[in-house]
Amino acid sequence: MDLKDIKAIVDLMKKNSITEFELEKQDFKIRLKRGIAGMSPVYEEQLPQTMVPQQAQFLPLPTQTVPVQTQPAPQIAQETEIDIKSPMIGTFYRAPSPESAPYVEIGTEVHPDTIVCIIEAMKVMNEIKAEVHGIITKVLVENAKPVEFGQPLFKVKPL
Repeated sequence: MDLKDIKAIVDLMKKNSITEFELEKQDFKIRLKRGIAGMSPVYEEQLPQTMVPQQAQFLPLPTQTVPVQTQPAPQIAQETEIDIKSPMIGTFYRAPSPESAPYVEIGTEVHPDTIVCIIEAMKVMNEIKAEVHGIITKVLVENAKPVEFGQPLFKVKPL
């Protein structure tokens, strides 16, 4: 894969609002991750030693700076809440089927093994577990809507 191909992938990522891309092919692996809100993107590329030419030049990875929050959060209660985030890109479903009740509602107590939703990715239904012990305080995503990797799905007040 040459630089032209990588630039084409980056352009497709920008056009389609994709934040992360990974390709693994035999002895070649590339992972692209777009920055958030004006931050520099990160590019990682791994080649096996047998494929790297002797004269290859490696450029340093761009560094990212994180803006410092200058104002305190408006509500102290929100600081204690934990997000249950999407582990993948897909379609968010609150219930196992359209006729079924949602897995969790606001006020539901969850444990680390409690299933809170399903995310459909490539026609596979993936059950998402809470991974925390607490009470659901907010549902952040509408049923049957697309979600991104790392997008908050629920707010949980830890117990």
